[in-house]
Amino acid sequence: MTSQTTTASARTSAVPQGSHMWVLTLEVPGRGMTTSHGTVTPPANATRHDTFRTLLDHVVSQNPQMSSANCVFFTLEPNQL
Repeated sequence: MTSQTTTASARTSAVPQGSHMWVLTLEVPGRGMTTSHGTVTPPANATRHDTFRTLLDHVVSQNPQMSSANCVFFTLEPNQL
């Protein structure tokens, strides 16, 4: 039996990153799909839903054709290992 190990180096950024990493995928059935990602630091009293709506509005502003899209995936995780 043989085993392989793959090592990936993490990229570091000179640009400050937010406290949370997010991924959001939207789909207009039969017409298109888009996935966006990034980091964000939500305000102290923000809920997960507040942050989702803010990110959804951001993605739609960048992709107006997704204004009537369904959200098929969303994750918001602390941006730390």
